[in-house]
Formats: sequence, C-alpha cells, structure tokens
Amino acid sequence: MAVQEARQGAATGAEGAHGGGCACGDCPHGAREGHRRAVAAFLRARDGFAAGQGLPAGVAHSASASRQWVSAELTEQAEAVAERGRAEGEAWLARLWLRTACAVWGAVVALLLAESLTAVGAGWTGTRTAALLAALVVAAALTAASWFHRARGGVLAPVIGEDNRMSTSRTVAACWVLFVVYAVLLLAGRLAAASDHAARDALLSGLDLARGAGVATVLAVVCGIAVLVRRVVGLRIIGLRLQKVPAHRPRAADLLTDDSGRGAFADIQYVVVSAVALAFAAVRLARRPDQLPDLPWGLAVVVLISAATYLAGKYAEGGRPVILSVVRAREPGDLDGPIRTGDDVEIRGTGFVPPGAHGADRLSRMVVRIGAVDVRVPLVPVPGGFRNPTDTVLTVPVPAEVEPGSVEVQVVTAAGVATNRCTVHVTE
Repeated sequence: MAVQEARQGAATGAEGAHGGGCACGDCPHGAREGHRRAVAAFLRARDGFAAGQGLPAGVAHSASASRQWVSAELTEQAEAVAERGRAEGEAWLARLWLRTACAVWGAVVALLLAESLTAVGAGWTGTRTAALLAALVVAAALTAASWFHRARGGVLAPVIGEDNRMSTSRTVAACWVLFVVYAVLLLAGRLAAASDHAARDALLSGLDLARGAGVATVLAVVCGIAVLVRRVVGLRIIGLRLQKVPAHRPRAADLLTDDSGRGAFADIQYVVVSAVALAFAAVRLARRPDQLPDLPWGLAVVVLISAATYLAGKYAEGGRPVILSVVRAREPGDLDGPIRTGDDVEIRGTGFVPPGAHGADRLSRMVVRIGAVDVRVPLVPVPGGFRNPTDTVLTVPVPAEVEPGSVEVQVVTAAGVATNRCTVHVTE
C-alpha cells in the first residue's frame, strides 16, 4: 500500500542516497516514481473497496462500520498520496529553473540564427548587433533571477500564484514587460552606436509618447490588472466568497483553465488576444527598430476589452457554499420517520467541493458540524471516483453524542469555508 511504501521509502532514504524523497528525475526511487506508485496503490484500493473486496470480517457485517473503516483506510492512503505529490511538486520546481534557463538561451540562439539567415545578401548591420546584445542582456538578467529563485521554478517564479498555479494575469503582464524592456534596450544599443547627432535625435524621437502610446497604455493596463486581480482574489477569499485550495505544482494549462482544470473563457480569450497583440508588436519592432512599436489604437482597445473581460470574470467566479436543506437519508425499504441519532442525514446544497479539491486527500478534510459535534464526511468509493461527498450532496451519520432537540447543521469545506446554518430536529 501507499502508506507502507512511503514508510519504506523514508527508511531507505535514511540509509542511502536514493530514498523515497530523492529528487532524481530518472531514479526508480525518486519523487516522481514514488508518487506514481502511491497513486496506483490508492486507485487499486479504492476500486477494490468499491467492489466490496478487502473488508475485514469484523466490519463486513455492518454497513455503517464497513463504511467508516473504508473511509479511514482511504483517508490514510490519500494523505500518503498527497505527501508524495507535494514531494514530487517540490522536486519538479527544483529541476524547472535549469529548463527555463535553457529555454531563455535557446531563444537567444534562435534569434542569432534568424538574424544570420536574414543577413545573407543584405549584410550584417548595427541594428542586428544591437538586437542581439539586447537579447543577451535580457537573457543574462533572467538567468540570474532564475538562479536566485531556483527553488520556486526559476524564471517562472514571479508568475506562480500563491495557490501554486500559473497566474494568467501575471504571465501576460510579464510578457509585455519583457517585450518593452527588450525594445528599450534595442534602442539604447542603437543610440550608443550612433555616430552623428541626427541619428541620435531620430532614435530619441522614437521614444516619444506619441509613437508608443498604444504599447504604453497596454503595458499599464495589463500590469494594473495583474496587481488588481491579486487584490480581488485575496479580498474574495477573506470575505468567504471564493474558495481556493493550493495545487501540488504549477502547470502550463493553468493559464487557460480554472482551478478545477476546466477551460475558462475569460482566461483563454485574454491569453489569445494578448499573444496576437504581442506578435503584431514584435513584427512592428522588427520592421521599425528605430522606435517603440506603434501599436494601433484599434488593436490596443481590443486588448483593453480583453483585459476588462478577464477582470470581470475574476469578480464573477466562485461563490460561498450553501446548504439548501437537510433530510433523513432513507435506504430502499426503510420506513419514513424523523431524524434520530444513528441515522444518516443527506445535506443538499451547492459548492461543497471547491474547485481543484476533488482529490481524496481534500475530500477527507470536509467536516459537518451537527450541533456541537464535528463529523467527518465519510468517503464512499465507486469505480472511478467517490459517491460521497459530492459538490451538491453530502451524507453523514448523526452521532450518538448529538443531544436530541433542535440542532444546527453546518458544512466546513476543504478550503476552510463554512456554509450557512440549517436547523433540524433530532429525536431520541
């Protein structure tokens, strides 16, 4: 099982250099392999329990006892999987900085090759030299930043959010910042190489606001959006209007999806429109390297509309979990009756499972507060997933410690957000 494997990996790690926490990507005992094995063991156990296999004889006769035992076993194994996942995520981030540095210098090499090919026949010019030197300066700065943030993903560290996901707003803003910095460095290189006053004056006029107003406006807006979105998300979390659970590691797909991994229209259109505008600005810079790219106001307005749509989407997403009703759960053949201690109650509502919290380790953290008693929501496996809990329905037993009478029921989700209270009457 995953728990035994985790313990064996920890023991091996204390004895040798390649234990369960090893970060070697190709090591069979590394973090990636350990996580894969833990996930496979958990899936086998979950599907086996769903088929009624592996139950001890002491609890097999009782549905409630077997459900509680299965939930406890799956919770323990899910915690082992989560621990392996966190270790794998940290090891992946530690390896990522070198890959990002290689990607940066690969872009410099690609620029050198492109300039060399286009220089055939036309000859090498000072503009090509300035462009290459600007790329070298940017690459050196990014490499240095990557080294200092090597434990957090290298170059990608500034665009990874507090929830350990790639931030769409920060990524778009970072791309525009890098582009403008490169354009200014290109002009600075040409200005340093200019030999007469007329050429220098022409280059300085290329920095006039009238020529770069479109790019400057877009840069200001996307940077403002990146700062504002962080503030909006933070306030919505504090105000219990948004549920956030951290991811095990960032993924490139985070730029186009929501926290649950589904494609998000606001994010997709923001990335696509910004990428198109950046490509247009890059072409303009290549054609007119003596000035800031004159991004047409029509295209700039399109980017601003896209940014406003993205911001509106951030305001609209999420919501507080809500209990709509609490009823007695009745098995087929049972008689109707009031809620008594020992009965199962079915809590109906919405938003019980936060986006990105569909893993067993997150589901096992859900709690239902019945009066003064906190009840863990049992995990009920089915082939391929869990029947309980779900985003709209929870089923929990009413423990004997609950005093008869009117009691309040409240759900606390995996994100730590509590729902509204719903009053029910419990009889003896």
